[in-house]
Amino acid sequence: MNTDSKSWISDKSFFWLVLGVSLAVPAVVVTLRFLPDNLRPNALFAMHLPKVNAILNSAVSVLLLSGYIAIRFQKKRQIHKILMLSAFLFSAMFLVSYVIYHMVMPSTPYCGEGWMRYVYFFILISHILLAAIILPLVLYTIYFSTSGNYSRHKKIARWTFPIWLYVSITGVAVYLLISPCYSL
Repeated sequence: MNTDSKSWISDKSFFWLVLGVSLAVPAVVVTLRFLPDNLRPNALFAMHLPKVNAILNSAVSVLLLSGYIAIRFQKKRQIHKILMLSAFLFSAMFLVSYVIYHMVMPSTPYCGEGWMRYVYFFILISHILLAAIILPLVLYTIYFSTSGNYSRHKKIARWTFPIWLYVSITGVAVYLLISPCYSL
């Protein structure tokens, strides 16, 4: 069932929008990762952004789980919609905060040793790879829902939800593992 008449944008136009955003965001993050320190603006407030980011990711995790429960077990579509759009809003706030932090602060190397170093890098690498994948999935999941194409929404949400939840939880884990390294 295709309900394009309810959509504010065509499927083809939305594809190009998602592709552009999905390529631009990782490009900005990678560029900021390798930006020389002398080109970074100085902003002391940014020192606190990793904690803010962890709080935002924690909120996203709670909102995602609550939204899942609202639709799966309680069949409360409106509450589900509000919770999931709130999770998207908090994720967008995280992304802005993350980009600001990496624009103004140099990269922090992991200071742990032994087997925890392997754990950290496994979590970090899986988090980064899935974070790059989740953006287009989230955008399409929201698009199908808001355009009334609930059958496609449900199909893609089955993939979007667990990946998005993993990314938000591992974002907090990465912060907890690297936070002792910030003060070094």
